[in-house]
Amino acid sequence: MTAATLARGFLAGFLAVPLFHQTALLLLRLAGIAPGATPWDPAPVPPFGVPAVISAAFWGGLWGILLALLAPRFGEKAGAWWLGALLFGAVAPTLVAWFVVLPLKGRPPGGGFAWPGIVVGPIVNGAWGLGAACLLAVLGAARPGPAPGRGATRP
Repeated sequence: MTAATLARGFLAGFLAVPLFHQTALLLLRLAGIAPGATPWDPAPVPPFGVPAVISAAFWGGLWGILLALLAPRFGEKAGAWWLGALLFGAVAPTLVAWFVVLPLKGRPPGGGFAWPGIVVGPIVNGAWGLGAACLLAVLGAARPGPAPGRGATRP
C-alpha cells in the first residue's frame, strides 16, 4: 500500500461524509426517522472547536484509510466489493460509535439501543461506506474486480 493510496483513502472517506453520510442523515430527518438530527452541523465540537461536520469528515477520512486497505479483500466480483463496502460502513464505524465513543461521552452503549437511533447509525454509516467506495473507485485507490496479482489486468 503506497502513501498515495492511503491519501486517496483518507480523501474518499473525508468527502463521503458531507456527500453521502450527511445526505442520508438529511433523508432520515425528512422521513421523520431522525427528527432531532442536524445534517452538516456547523456547531463547534471539542477539543479544537471545529464544526461537527468537519470533525465527522476527519474521522470518515481515517475510516476511509482502513476501507482502502480492506477493499481489495472484499472479493473479485463487483457485487461482493460493493456489498463489502456497505457492510464495512454499516458495521465497523457503528460498533465503534456505540461501544467506544458513546461510553467515553458518558452515554449508554448504543444510545440505549432504542428506536429510531438503533437504525440511524447503520444507515448513515452504510451510506458512507458506499459513498467512500464510489470515491475510492473514482480516485483509483481501489475498485471492484480482481485484486492485483490474481489474473487482473489493471492499467
